[in-house]
Amino acid sequence: MSSSSHSPVVALVGNPNTGKSTLFNALTGLRQRVGNYPGVTVARKSGQCDCGEGLKVELIDLPGLYSLSAASPDEQIVIDVLAGNLAQERRPEAIVVVADATNLLRNLFIASQLAELRLPMAIVLNQADIAEKQGLKIDTELLSQRLGGIPVVMTSAWKGEGIAQVRKAIASILKQKILMTQVVWPSELKEAFGKIAEKVQVDTRKTPTASTLQRLLFDTSPNASERLDWPMSQREGVIREARDHVRRAGYNPLAAEPLIHYAHLRKILDGVVSGGLVRALRSAAVDRILLHRIAGPVIFTSIMLGLFASVFWLAKFPMEWIQLAVDALKGVVAPALVQYPMLQSLVADGVIAGVGAFLVFLPQILILFFFIGILEDSGYMARAAFIMDRLFSWCGLNGKSFVPLLSGFACAIPGLLSTRTIEDPKARLATAFAVPFMSCSARFPVYALMCAAFIGPLYGPGWESVVMVGMHLIGLLFAVPTAFVLTRFVLRIRPQPFVLELPRYQLPKPRDVLWRMWQNAAEFVSKAGTVIFAITIIIWALCYFPRSPELAEKIRSENPTLSANEVQLRAQAAGIEQSWMGRFGKTVQPIFDPCGFDWKITVGVLASFPAREVIVSTLGITYSIGQDAEADSQDLRQAMQQAKWMEGPRVGKPIFSLAAVLALMVFFALCSQCGPTIATLAQESGGWKWAAASFFYMTFLAWVMAVIVYQVVVRLS
Repeated sequence: MSSSSHSPVVALVGNPNTGKSTLFNALTGLRQRVGNYPGVTVARKSGQCDCGEGLKVELIDLPGLYSLSAASPDEQIVIDVLAGNLAQERRPEAIVVVADATNLLRNLFIASQLAELRLPMAIVLNQADIAEKQGLKIDTELLSQRLGGIPVVMTSAWKGEGIAQVRKAIASILKQKILMTQVVWPSELKEAFGKIAEKVQVDTRKTPTASTLQRLLFDTSPNASERLDWPMSQREGVIREARDHVRRAGYNPLAAEPLIHYAHLRKILDGVVSGGLVRALRSAAVDRILLHRIAGPVIFTSIMLGLFASVFWLAKFPMEWIQLAVDALKGVVAPALVQYPMLQSLVADGVIAGVGAFLVFLPQILILFFFIGILEDSGYMARAAFIMDRLFSWCGLNGKSFVPLLSGFACAIPGLLSTRTIEDPKARLATAFAVPFMSCSARFPVYALMCAAFIGPLYGPGWESVVMVGMHLIGLLFAVPTAFVLTRFVLRIRPQPFVLELPRYQLPKPRDVLWRMWQNAAEFVSKAGTVIFAITIIIWALCYFPRSPELAEKIRSENPTLSANEVQLRAQAAGIEQSWMGRFGKTVQPIFDPCGFDWKITVGVLASFPAREVIVSTLGITYSIGQDAEADSQDLRQAMQQAKWMEGPRVGKPIFSLAAVLALMVFFALCSQCGPTIATLAQESGGWKWAAASFFYMTFLAWVMAVIVYQVVVRLS
């Protein structure tokens, strides 16, 4: 989304792991805005930067990239923003390139490419403190002179050093329009550029920029030509001819660009950098342990188990506090609206309960991203991805898929959000498709209720534990084959070597970690929350209407010995049975009959779409226990144990037989009965297509497996 102000737009560009985001936070402080670029899920971060003397600029923190040959949506967004190809985005008036001061040759490659855009530029050499520890000395004045006089600033954004100089540099390039020295191309390559430019002008009546010509000649992706509306049939021949011309001159078209740029940069850096430690860095010694073939996976598994346990157990108490606050608010609001039953139910059971249904997961999201932020900023997450790539490569995923899948055991929503660390959009989508299979904590109340009411009393606590663990493994057993089929036959992900730069170990900056937590939490509440809230209100309406106002009076007259509370509970149960949801449950019950579900269980399954654990409270209502029923409710257990079939071939038999109980748990272990998960998957995949596919596939798979489990157990018992 474009800014509404008239402040100059300045883009912050650089390789990953250069401290670019830390510098952005230091320059903008709390004056930031976060959203998505139109049509994609790539985050757009911008903020106001005060450069002094009344000059305020809009600073855009663009995703990290290594070159202008886009390999991911993030990198393509950078190219489109800098080229001014986004209709709703103003083209930057200047560029600030953030480079790692300890590796200038590699980091200045992107700056050399960006020079072709002919935008004013400044170079920020970040992590100067680490360069100093390594004994490196950089002559910034000489470097500035060789780069055409553009400002070159040494900073340590982590320590807040050099920030004022960066502000002055931004003001200087905007005022003086200083351009960086361009690479000098050999005459043969200039001729190839000319051949393409001439053909482009004839076919499209557009004059391509120097940067576009380079992408057309060197880049095998079609993005540059598509931006020119240049049809494939017209461009293939001239580009092939231009590349043949380059080959005849002794250059490889796919390697010429980096070779020429690096030769250009080596001349510039000659005499600029001196010193440095000869001995290996301490990180190399640490990597020998953390990346060891045996010790590495063991250490990584221990860290991930600790992270998972932390998310699950540390979030337990704040989640309970949020639920208590929701219940307390309902306890205050419900009596105040007792004279208006429908409004009372709407506010208490719809609005308040609906908000609480997704806010209760907020502590898990905050804690998860707190630890992920620490692991990423410390440099360990890249090592973890490298270790786990060996285990996931066979099914088309890569090492970065492990953390989202592990996070899914606590909650699918933060697991889906953490797939953003996966660069390959197809691998990211395949991982997101597999995450909902993980048996999240919302399924736990269902397992706990069924195990405590039936498995434990019949077979003992040992089998109760076995069934509980088995339910958590079922999802994983289906997730991996699903990912294999998806990556091999649907998305057709081509096996690619997993190339990853290992960043330097460093202490995470608390402010950056906490800011990342806040951004992800705010995005969850603002985007997913609205959809979840709407779904909850719809479910409330389906469970409430139509309702007879004389229902309670009728029950009281027929049963004069009942207490007021018992009358209310029976009225709630009768209201559910008469509601649209109850009627729909009875209508579709034949579909679930092969699973052993009666209409009450079917209503619970349907009503639990916004949140899986809602089935416990729904069963509490239908069995006249009350909507505050919990998984450890003794009354609910007894009511379910005593429930009998009232009609059909199973009349008089227990509804909750061992076969039905196992089928119900398997169904919930595999189904996609969660509104927040569907909404978040739609958000992360860029639309409802894949979210709908996930919902129908998982629900159908859950139904099939529930039928198989029920029918097999019935025949064996």
